[in-house]
Amino acid sequence: MLTASAFLIFAQAFMVAPILPRLAQLFRADVGIVGLSVPAYLVPYGVVTLLWGPLADRFGRRPVILIALASFTALTAATLTSPSVSWFIAWRVGAGAVASGVVPVGLALIGDLFAYSERGRAVGWLFGGMAGGMAVGSTAGALAEPSVGWRGLFAVVAVGGLLLLAAAAVTMPDLPGAARTATPRAVLRAYVSLLRGRRARRTYGYVGFNAILHSGVYTWLGLYLHQRFGLGPIGVGLGLLGYGIPGFVLGPLIGRLADRHGRARLVPAGVGVGALAVLGLAAPVPLVAAALLVTLLSLGYDLTQPLLAGIVTDLPGQRGQAVAFMAVTLFVGFGVGSLVFQAALTFGFTIALTLFGVVAALAAVLALPTFADEQVPLRLPA
Repeated sequence: MLTASAFLIFAQAFMVAPILPRLAQLFRADVGIVGLSVPAYLVPYGVVTLLWGPLADRFGRRPVILIALASFTALTAATLTSPSVSWFIAWRVGAGAVASGVVPVGLALIGDLFAYSERGRAVGWLFGGMAGGMAVGSTAGALAEPSVGWRGLFAVVAVGGLLLLAAAAVTMPDLPGAARTATPRAVLRAYVSLLRGRRARRTYGYVGFNAILHSGVYTWLGLYLHQRFGLGPIGVGLGLLGYGIPGFVLGPLIGRLADRHGRARLVPAGVGVGALAVLGLAAPVPLVAAALLVTLLSLGYDLTQPLLAGIVTDLPGQRGQAVAFMAVTLFVGFGVGSLVFQAALTFGFTIALTLFGVVAALAAVLALPTFADEQVPLRLPA
């Protein structure tokens, strides 16, 4: 159920980016204004998780996930009524805020149910659902929009949300929350205490960087394919098809490798793979190579973020808050990344991609000593 929910939520998040030119045409707005609908979903997703995490620690994972999933379904359906780009962006803000109570809290639930030495595989399934949602959402957004329209896409997501809500009510385990209510000051102190740990700071730092890198590049890949190769909506959808497939297919396997061998080499390798893909896209490559590089970019994400999430579930303190801070770092990074890359686009795609790729390559080198003590999947001190 959690994997399917992650699939649906991320399909909704990523089906918008490839149809930004089409939405700009339909709403009669500048593509840069319509492009704000991407960070409008991602930034609230991350910020509001800071509230969902403590609520899940206090009242348990089940009620929070059910309420969040129901609200996400309702606001997705409400998006169908958007008469203008302003309303479209507003509904996206609301949907992003409530969606953040499903997958991050689900990750905390996995931490409750699985030992750290077995957690990588379970997290791999969850992130595999997210990756599959990215792949299907981006592709379906471009391929299906000409037939069903953008409202048809959101209607499908709303119906899927209703079905998953029914499934969650049946399958969700009812684990007890905390014995007492934490005050806002206590919650804030817990977040501050969490960030005092070196392991937490380095992990959250790479979560944020990884988000900026991948969201910055991915958000504008539809425009990249349109401008560089002259592709229409269907061509863009096919060009983005590979993004998410590696995680969907290999997520549990990557998690098993982390459980068995640790994350010391896998995380730097993932950052390096992402850098290689971005630098490749900056080069004057043919269309087929560009599509393969999009798939390679996805593999870079799949080798990093699920493994970083596994580390987060092992940090000391309240697990819900630890995961919540990861989510806010991740999704604020997603939103910031799309804006930073948009600013870099004033110099053209080649320069923007080269800048992102060089910085990512440096981050991959720095990751080697940074994560050197994640050799084995044992509980480490903060």
